[in-house]
Amino acid sequence: MTVDWFTDRHSFLLAVVLYGASMVYSVFLWRKGFRQDDRVNYLLLLTAFGFHTLALFQRGFSLQRCPVNNLFEAMMFFTWATTLSYLLVGLLRRFRFVGAFAAPGLFAVGVFALMPSLDPPHGPKPEFTGALGSLHAALILLAYGAFGLAAVAATMFLTQQHNLKFDKLRAVFSLLPPIQRLDVVTNRVLLVGFVLLTLGLAAGGHLPRPAGVTYWLDTKVLWSAFLWLLYAGLLFSRMRFALAGRRFALGTIGIFLFMLLTFWGTNLLSALHHQP
Repeated sequence: MTVDWFTDRHSFLLAVVLYGASMVYSVFLWRKGFRQDDRVNYLLLLTAFGFHTLALFQRGFSLQRCPVNNLFEAMMFFTWATTLSYLLVGLLRRFRFVGAFAAPGLFAVGVFALMPSLDPPHGPKPEFTGALGSLHAALILLAYGAFGLAAVAATMFLTQQHNLKFDKLRAVFSLLPPIQRLDVVTNRVLLVGFVLLTLGLAAGGHLPRPAGVTYWLDTKVLWSAFLWLLYAGLLFSRMRFALAGRRFALGTIGIFLFMLLTFWGTNLLSALHHQP
């Protein structure tokens, strides 16, 4: 008889510990002012991502499905998607500074997700399984991760803009990256998230569902479509009307906060996503 002493929660715990180490190391990046490429923080997050991925595979294989059934699994997948988005962006050396700001959020969400009450014992397996369902969930959650990184970059943009407006000397020696780079990062990561969200919604439209349930009338799908319209309007305004700077940053942060505040409520109201 074998004993499962190293479970998915243990793997995720190791990932959270490494996110915490990255958060602590980020203090040193702040002290350096992001003036040089530092691979240590990137490697810490890459190692954390490895344990995080292992946790997802362990949970997924044990349930024979994509693990997004309760709040613990949703938060675990969300932080995984955010980390993956950063690691892809961080392949470009000039954008690696974003990890110093993402690490505290990843650590905080990870600690909260580990609360036992968020991961109750599983009952019957969810009805929707299969490769297409896993693809749908992965694309949507990767989009959420990209939107989170865009919100982080937008927050840094507003901070740097405040420095420039009220204390020019302070801005010259600011610890934050140049404001133009922050604006570009916000726009590009937001665009990636929008494409992923579009593909995820399209994949979800082809999933099997119970008789009498219409995909495009489901609460969660309507919420996702509304989210898609908000981001589409923001990106269109930037391309068509040159919306940039403070307004674009505020829009990015505002939509992401709306997503965070309404995500789980709409999930509970959804006939397709809520599992009793």
